[in-house]
Amino acid sequence: RLIEEERRKMKEKLLQDLQEGQVVTGVVKNIADFGVFVDLGGIDGLLHITDMSWGRISHPQEMVNIDDRIEVKILKLDRKRERIALGLKQKTESPWKNVEEKYPINSHVKGKVVNVMNYGAFVKLEEGIEGLVHISEMSWTRRINHPSEMVNIGDEVEVVVLDINKEKQEISLGMKQVDVNPWSLVEQKYPVGSMVKGRVRNLTNYGACIELEEGIAGLLHIYDMSWT
Repeated sequence: RLIEEERRKMKEKLLQDLQEGQVVTGVVKNIADFGVFVDLGGIDGLLHITDMSWGRISHPQEMVNIDDRIEVKILKLDRKRERIALGLKQKTESPWKNVEEKYPINSHVKGKVVNVMNYGAFVKLEEGIEGLVHISEMSWTRRINHPSEMVNIGDEVEVVVLDINKEKQEISLGMKQVDVNPWSLVEQKYPVGSMVKGRVRNLTNYGACIELEEGIAGLLHIYDMSWT
């Protein structure tokens, strides 16, 4: 009972002394999938996994272990419910703060593919900043069924910054924009009236699809096949 009373007094005093925004030192007491419980010297605070790093982590154990002494920032303090929200990444400046200056629209940057989904690939530009290359922005000419046809996790790729939403912390990237759109050169390479060669790729009842180069095809209508 004496120990419990001592701890209660320590907890009350600690709750009064702590302030939001304050940086304190604690000891990791428990690790769960969703975060870490840190003993601040009489009361535990929760360090959620989303507040551990600006970058991508899959489990808190990638950063801390039981009994580690860590320095954390108090994000939110609820004295009535005796709940404390802690942050580790908030000790450093958010990499998104000057994102428009570091990655201007239309700039060419290099990054590493960190995740591939059926709708696109996520590319890490730096620690804490990832952008999405949508499947529609991967190739000017190829019909892609899945992004894995173009990239795999771990690939180093060059991309172009298409758009930035700083509030949502989203960056839209493009792979195909690194190269010139072949359709923008079609009129120069294949002027009207010129004789060209191509490969028949498809036949329909109204004509034939003729591929002139990869991704560039034209329709040879049935009425334009023969005079007679």
